[in-house]
Amino acid sequence: MDQISDERHLDGQWLEGLSIKEAMSKLNDREKLILEMRFFDGRTQMEVAEEIGISQAQVSRLEKNALKHMKRYVAGGNE
Repeated sequence: MDQISDERHLDGQWLEGLSIKEAMSKLNDREKLILEMRFFDGRTQMEVAEEIGISQAQVSRLEKNALKHMKRYVAGGNE
């Protein structure tokens, strides 16, 4: 029974990864860069802001909008 459960868990992770990848492909280059730096590279908003030359507030706003678009896409909006 544990093996069946583990396989389903792995399938779910795989599908989730595909959904995230597809949703990220719908973002513009700046939004993709910010999310990659924040969530895949583990950088803070201040670090991202300094590196790309914008304010921390702009990073926060762009990150929030990008995540909102991704959630809408994954939820079935397919913008």
